[in-house]
Amino acid sequence: MSSDDQGRRKTLTVKKTARDAHAAASETPRKRSGARARTAALIERSKEQVQRLRQDEAPAAPARKSPSKYRSDAPREDTSFSRRGAPRDGDRFADKRERAAEPDLGQGLGDQDDFPAEVEWAAEPEIRKRAPRWLRDAEVFPVFAPCPQGLEEALTAEMQALGFEDARVGRAGCHFSADWSGIQRANLYSRLATRILVQVAHETISHEDDILDVAYNVPWERWFGAEHTLRVDTSAVKSPVQSLQYCNLRAKDGICDRLRDREGARPSIDTVRPDARVHLFLTGNTATLYLDTSGESLFKRGWRLDKGEAPLRENLAAGMLALAGWDPAAPLLDPFCGSGTILIEAAWIALGVPAGISRPLGFERLRDHDARRWRDLKDDARARILPKLDAPLVGYDLDPQAVEFARNNAERAWLTADTIRFEVGDAREVPPPAEQGWIVTNPPYGERLPTDDTELWRAWSANLKRSYAGWQLHVITSDRDLPQRLRLKPLRRIPLHNGSLDCRLFGFELVAASYRDPA
Repeated sequence: MSSDDQGRRKTLTVKKTARDAHAAASETPRKRSGARARTAALIERSKEQVQRLRQDEAPAAPARKSPSKYRSDAPREDTSFSRRGAPRDGDRFADKRERAAEPDLGQGLGDQDDFPAEVEWAAEPEIRKRAPRWLRDAEVFPVFAPCPQGLEEALTAEMQALGFEDARVGRAGCHFSADWSGIQRANLYSRLATRILVQVAHETISHEDDILDVAYNVPWERWFGAEHTLRVDTSAVKSPVQSLQYCNLRAKDGICDRLRDREGARPSIDTVRPDARVHLFLTGNTATLYLDTSGESLFKRGWRLDKGEAPLRENLAAGMLALAGWDPAAPLLDPFCGSGTILIEAAWIALGVPAGISRPLGFERLRDHDARRWRDLKDDARARILPKLDAPLVGYDLDPQAVEFARNNAERAWLTADTIRFEVGDAREVPPPAEQGWIVTNPPYGERLPTDDTELWRAWSANLKRSYAGWQLHVITSDRDLPQRLRLKPLRRIPLHNGSLDCRLFGFELVAASYRDPA
């Protein structure tokens, strides 16, 4: 047998046919059995081709002397492509499949137009056609989760507890990596993050116009298209760019131009309730693009409609509880409860209610969203929610309307009246609900305070020293002199930002007979 025939067997698993036997003159022809019929029309077409080839008695060997790409001893040039356009080894005759049908009819098709007979074809294109969803699920993305300043370490610890072992502290947030399923879990369970942003590009730029190319090169069609609405936001830290608005337009144009070139139309812009959100972050000479998988900010849990004066954001309230070291099995008191944010967050923590269980999330509107998998994830989370609390949660406020707001918010958060007790009461007089516990509160400060607040702090301090020995006290305030006003020595001072206010979370331990009574 010729070396060409041997090479063909090694490379393409070519079986010997009657024409090979005629050329070799030393072997008998073999026939295949167990053929696959694709369709009736294809079979009929193949039968006609076989009949034509049987009438052609020309030897096969001369026809094989020129095409070196079929020989094992010649350099190979892989010209095959999968159905998605990616080159793939071992499929060197993809361009021939449409020209010749190959269902095995028990005999070889012979040699025609340099097409080798009896090639074993694998159904790889059909397998790859179903791959995109699980490939995306298995793909690991770099993720950034922003949070209020001061909660970075607490957020990193939360993400590590959720299974993201590579979580590390970043500026006003934390970095970690996750597949698409992990991104969904982070959106569902994180209490401290403001958003879950998937990094899709990070490039060095020398001019604002470079942002157009950076945005154009991202495969946005994987997640959204012309049928979606779009919003792009831009922020910068120590960046030399002259105009953030111009940079925002460049990013938006790059995204829209790519989708127009790929799909024939551009998405519409919606700055209120977009289907897809993209964030551009500029620092120094780099540009980073993020796909926002959260939609509305994650601190919007979906239950707070009634707000009092200067309400805390929900993720900041949860962060205060984490920094205070509150034990979910211990009593909790908020003597300035306002609309009840701290206590409602505490109830969800103690019961194991995921923070994102009652709200829509941005990734649900993206392409290829697996609604069934997302529903299963939420059903599993609901099955783990505890039926009741082990310790009392109590809130007081002087304003009856604020107490009513708190009760309404708790009801929308699916909390019963016996879960949290909201009452009208004065912090200077209310008794403790248990012998020991935590006080975590956001007292009035700044414009919320009456003109003369000296009496308020003095009387509240007296009640704390008289009735709350053994309790932990944590207070957030922008008043740096609050410890002096309370005549208490703080054990901890944790910088936090409540919106634009630069605040401190002061931590105190209330011990019996350790402080002198206020004068």
